Amino acid sequence: MAGLGLTTDARAPDPPRAPRARALRIGLTGGIGSGKSTVAGVLVQLGATLIDTDRIARDLTAAGGAAMPPIIGAFGAGVVDTSGALDRVRMRTHVFHDAVARRRLESILHPMIGGETARQAAASDRPIVVFDVPLLVESGRWAALVDRVWVVDCSVASQRARVLARAGWDGATADAVIAQQATRAQRRAAADAVIDNDSVSLAALADDVGVLYRTSLALLS
Repeated sequence: MAGLGLTTDARAPDPPRAPRARALRIGLTGGIGSGKSTVAGVLVQLGATLIDTDRIARDLTAAGGAAMPPIIGAFGAGVVDTSGALDRVRMRTHVFHDAVARRRLESILHPMIGGETARQAAASDRPIVVFDVPLLVESGRWAALVDRVWVVDCSVASQRARVLARAGWDGATADAVIAQQATRAQRRAAADAVIDNDSVSLAALADDVGVLYRTSLALLS
């Protein structure tokens, strides 16, 4: 769950599998502020099934979400915002400074994320299924569950500038998140393909992603 600095290791009872024998499983990752969500949107337009683990986590921690009762039981009502959802800013600050709290939160969210991830994968009928996993490299698990790893890459300076443009973020928190994530070199070393998103236009980025997508489709024929 990238917004909280958690891995989306997902610890599902059964790992997500391709819904069809010919389906290709792509693990899409990148550091915070890399533009991974933009790339994911392009892939959806191209016809891929997208399984967004951070979106699943957000749904679970929304008002009335399945994860809220155990989270409140573990952390108290102080982590709930006025709408009844998880106060992500407060929780993010808390788990960054308390490893025990982070593991407690992960123990609640990971099984739920894993179950929903597996359900969505099984329901797909597309030839390419993309698993959007912010901390894929850090988790140490997801690389074995996908056929290819695609990394969206940009400079740390670009990451920081993009994060600071988001509501609820300050420089110290942005720097802390970036420091806790894998380095650019580590992500690139784990990649089967690197998608450059540093000082490129949206049109150029979409073109590059399109080439990569069509090349991947060709592998299935």
